Amino acid sequence: MAIIEVRSLTKVYGREVACREICLSVEEGQIFGLLGRNGAGKTTLVKMLVGLIYPTAGEAEVAGYAPQDIRSRRQIGFLPENFRFHGWLKGRELVAFHGRLAGLDGRMARRRAHEALELVGLAGEGQKLVANYSKGMQQRLGLAAALVGDPRVVFLDEPTSALDPLGRRHVREILLTLKEAGKTVFLNSHLLSEVEQVCDRVAIINQGTVVAAGRLDELQAGPATVAIRLDGLTGELAKELRQLYPDLQREGDRLTVAPGGREEIADLVARLVAGGCRIYEVTPARNSLEDIFVYLVREGELACG
Repeated sequence: MAIIEVRSLTKVYGREVACREICLSVEEGQIFGLLGRNGAGKTTLVKMLVGLIYPTAGEAEVAGYAPQDIRSRRQIGFLPENFRFHGWLKGRELVAFHGRLAGLDGRMARRRAHEALELVGLAGEGQKLVANYSKGMQQRLGLAAALVGDPRVVFLDEPTSALDPLGRRHVREILLTLKEAGKTVFLNSHLLSEVEQVCDRVAIINQGTVVAAGRLDELQAGPATVAIRLDGLTGELAKELRQLYPDLQREGDRLTVAPGGREEIADLVARLVAGGCRIYEVTPARNSLEDIFVYLVREGELACG
């Protein structure tokens, strides 16, 4: 069952199109990753989904309601990328305050604040003033504030940007814990390795348009690169191969190329052997998320001139 539905969502600022006819569907209980370069439209999309800005056209539903509907807002938690917290409050006070904003009574807000701080590893820091928190601690504090209301959907905009490797690992563990609890996580990030490790499905956005979306294994199932270790490759044969495979790269005794499939790999090896090469190793490699991302972004740049 889809808990987030986006249909032709568009946002225009003057003559600039920040998001163009975006269509997405996110199933409940998934970790969904939104990827894109800086300025690609990721944050604009998230702000529309949490009801902070209105779309120019199109529509969306989060937990069954339009994002501006109070019934939707009561079911979401949100950690923005550029947050600012009240430095004069203690950590526990700030999280409890967000609990009250989420509709909890005072006692429940304090209890949930303690649980949320414990979840993000700040249980022993709750009595400190927020002004004395490091950037990484404030990032985890923001995550606690997003979770204190026990939301069904959690929107996280670059949640690990200020964290060290141990902190990023802790956040990944928290995201998986939320998934096990049946929560839906909408993760906006440019850290491809983070997304690859935790997300069930991803969408890649470029210049305000979704250029790919699906399960990671589906996106990675396309033609991958193959590395061939060999000797005896002549300059004439290398020139001939580059005409057939423009992306072919040669480094020492190793060729790297992206054929169209298994049959083409076999044809390539046969051509090399017929040309007098000795083949020592053929190593196919699955497309990484980074490979897919770079390819789609470059294709988009070429299409736009």
